[in-house]
Amino acid sequence: MGAGFFHSYHLGWTRVDARNLLGDLEAAGLRLAHPVTGRIVLDSRDPGSPGAGGTRSPVSRDQLLSIAGLERLDGIGVRLWVSHDLDVLMRIRRAGRRVVAVEFGLGGLPPEERETAVRAIRETVGRASVLCIGFVVDREGVTAGTDWDGVVVTGTAYLDGWPDAVAVQEDIASRHPQLAVMESVGQSPWRVFGSAVLSV
Repeated sequence: MGAGFFHSYHLGWTRVDARNLLGDLEAAGLRLAHPVTGRIVLDSRDPGSPGAGGTRSPVSRDQLLSIAGLERLDGIGVRLWVSHDLDVLMRIRRAGRRVVAVEFGLGGLPPEERETAVRAIRETVGRASVLCIGFVVDREGVTAGTDWDGVVVTGTAYLDGWPDAVAVQEDIASRHPQLAVMESVGQSPWRVFGSAVLSV
């Protein structure tokens, strides 16, 4: 079983969207700067791959905000701090010609802190971009092998398991062969599927 995750997908991502998302996450308790050292750390590791690896580089807040809009890069990763010894790895990456994925790794968080992080992320992703086209929450990582870009963005990939919740645009929901026959809840602008719909 892989590490838990929360992914959201956005059209028209800009530096302003990135700045708003990071500010909202901080207001919700996920800090950019380490509570003790005050350092902001870029991390190249994939949030879906637990364990060591990747490179870490300290940056200033201004440096992070200047690159988080992905105007010159295809992706960046940064650590968000829940406490002095617990963090969430966030990666912002291009997931298609016009789509940006914002991925949060939830592995390593105890249940209470994980729920706090999920709530904070869920409250902020829809505000980060007016064009948030969908998201997926899998607290345990059972669907880590699923092509979530292909499910949420294009509606062409199959689910090989069920996450806690997945939200897609109406047109994706109606034409996806698995989602089209599943019960869902409307939460404009999405259809939301899964066993934990009401808790996200």
